[in-house]
Amino acid sequence: MDVPATADLVSTGDFDSLVGPHIDSGYRLAVAMLADPDEARDAVQEAAVKAWRSLGRLRDPRQARSWYLSIVANQCRSTMRRHWWRLGRNELPAVGRAWREDDVVRTLDIATAMRRLGPDDRAALQLRFYLDLPLEEVARTLGVSTSAARSRIYRAAARLGLELTQEDLS
Repeated sequence: MDVPATADLVSTGDFDSLVGPHIDSGYRLAVAMLADPDEARDAVQEAAVKAWRSLGRLRDPRQARSWYLSIVANQCRSTMRRHWWRLGRNELPAVGRAWREDDVVRTLDIATAMRRLGPDDRAALQLRFYLDLPLEEVARTLGVSTSAARSRIYRAAARLGLELTQEDLS
């Protein structure tokens, strides 16, 4: 049986109504995972193109948010794999510049502690606490079971607390 092309299944307006409301959430998720607004914009744009191409695979339009956010998360993971070398770039001083005390001293704030977490931990916390998604939707977005999502969120929050405590002791 031939599957009709995506353009035959939905119109541009349908795509906009399904995915459009979730673009901002996708961007916030991408920024949380990639910690770079420019890379996040690129990832969201690429995710939107992939969503358009695979729209025929969306079985339930009510699941559009978690479906799209999972595409964004996968795109962010692909971006991180391609740019593995950039993960430590902010840890080294510029060439020809000596280490200064300002390079080592950091202020206590949640954004700094979040950046120290791994991308999957940042994604779990972003989806649950910043985007306020229900646990079931977090699980669908991350591609794990509900209990695995609950555990991931719990462990990520514990790591975040540890980061904040260690920062406070420094």
